[in-house]
Amino acid sequence: MNNFSSEQVRWPVPWNLAVNSAQPSPVAMGTVAIYSLFIINKSGGLIYYKDYGSAGRMDTNDSLRLASLWHSMHAISQQLSPTTGCTGIDLLQAHNFDLHCFQSLTGTKFFVVCETGTQNMEILLKTIYELYTEFVLKNPFYEMEMPIRCELFDLNLAHVIQKDRVALLGR
Repeated sequence: MNNFSSEQVRWPVPWNLAVNSAQPSPVAMGTVAIYSLFIINKSGGLIYYKDYGSAGRMDTNDSLRLASLWHSMHAISQQLSPTTGCTGIDLLQAHNFDLHCFQSLTGTKFFVVCETGTQNMEILLKTIYELYTEFVLKNPFYEMEMPIRCELFDLNLAHVIQKDRVALLGR
C-alpha cells in the first residue's frame, strides 16, 4: 500500500484527510457512536443508507449529495496522488465527526460517519462488507448496482452495529 509522504494531508480548513492510513486514528475517547452508514456503488450511486441517530438527520437529497460528493472526492484523490496505486481517501477528520471509508476491489465504497476519535472502524467496515457479500450479493433477487432491500442484511447489520456499540460503550 502506497502512502503520501506523511500519514495525513493537512488542509487550511477545519478537517484533515488521511489517505491510505494503515493505523486507525490514534485519538481514543471514552464513548463511541456511529452516526450513519453509506454504501455507494462503483458509479457513485447511493445504494444503501442507514441513520443511527445522528444529531442532524439528513433527508434523502442530502444523503444522495453526500454520497456523490464522497465518490467524487475519493476518485480525485486517487488521481492527484503522487504515488501509483493509491486507493483514495480512507479517513476524513472534522471537528465534530470522522468519516471512515473502505473500498472493495469491485469499487463499491462503504463509509461510516462516527464520533471523532473512534478506533478500529476499518474492522467494522470490513465486517459490513462481509455481510454485504453474504446477504446481498448471494441473494438471487438482488440486482447489481441497485438499492439494497434485503431483510437479512438489515437484521445482521443491526446485530453487528449493536454488538460493536456494546463492546465499545458497555451499553
